Amino acid sequence: MQRYPSFKTSVLSRLFGRFARKKFPSFFQYVINQTYVRCMNVDLKAFKNAASYESLNALFTRKLVTPRSFDTDASVFISPCDGKVSAYGTIQNDTALQIKGFDYRIGALLSDYVSKSNRQKLQNGVFINVYLSPKDYHRYHAPLDMRIAKAVHIPGKLYPVNLSWLKKVDELFIENERVVLECYTKNDHVFYMVFVGALNVGKMVFHFDPSIQTNASSKLQRYYYYTDLHVKKGDEIGLFEMGSTIVMLFEPNALEWDFSAVDCVTFGQTLGRVKA
Repeated sequence: MQRYPSFKTSVLSRLFGRFARKKFPSFFQYVINQTYVRCMNVDLKAFKNAASYESLNALFTRKLVTPRSFDTDASVFISPCDGKVSAYGTIQNDTALQIKGFDYRIGALLSDYVSKSNRQKLQNGVFINVYLSPKDYHRYHAPLDMRIAKAVHIPGKLYPVNLSWLKKVDELFIENERVVLECYTKNDHVFYMVFVGALNVGKMVFHFDPSIQTNASSKLQRYYYYTDLHVKKGDEIGLFEMGSTIVMLFEPNALEWDFSAVDCVTFGQTLGRVKA
């Protein structure tokens, strides 16, 4: 398994986080914001203009001003975010593709805090990895009406998760810090949303539980249980501070998928339907 020094990426992420959160004098901040928008080719049509954000972090984590429309049919499964699909397909022998030629183990990704029986339910199911680049909208939403039963925070490294790094580091998603959400459909099918940290992602925020603290000094895995925590489709769950990746894993017969010609997705885009 290929390894790279993680110390530098962790230090860089913390230093960049401090810079991004700093509120500079308005003219200087405007120059920083405009430079970022131009260099990263950020589309602000559905957002406030660059001068409106008092820090670079505020620009990264910008809210939509123009709401996204999506199919409100309860059976429709939508994309939870904007991003590029790096891989999708069938989970086989406890593995899924990171990118062509590189895979990762589902059990290791989810950790031992996810029951063996639930991990087994995912075999021959579907996975999809969505990479949020620095230019993308960084907030994530519920892909359907769902119940959140558990969250697991797994500390780790902060390697970049762009396409070139996915070809460099074996099982990169397992190496990096991540938060696993155990979710259930209205028909009680289990599925998982895994939020993977990355270079310059100093924090992952989850609105339903502020006690989940990522990029912290603790190296211990932590888990959180919830009773009767229901989220409506389209509701905002939280946000990345800069780009990263969301991995989603599903039981084999939970949904009917429409992955035809999938490359990039946008929040609200229909990806499939919950089976009756």
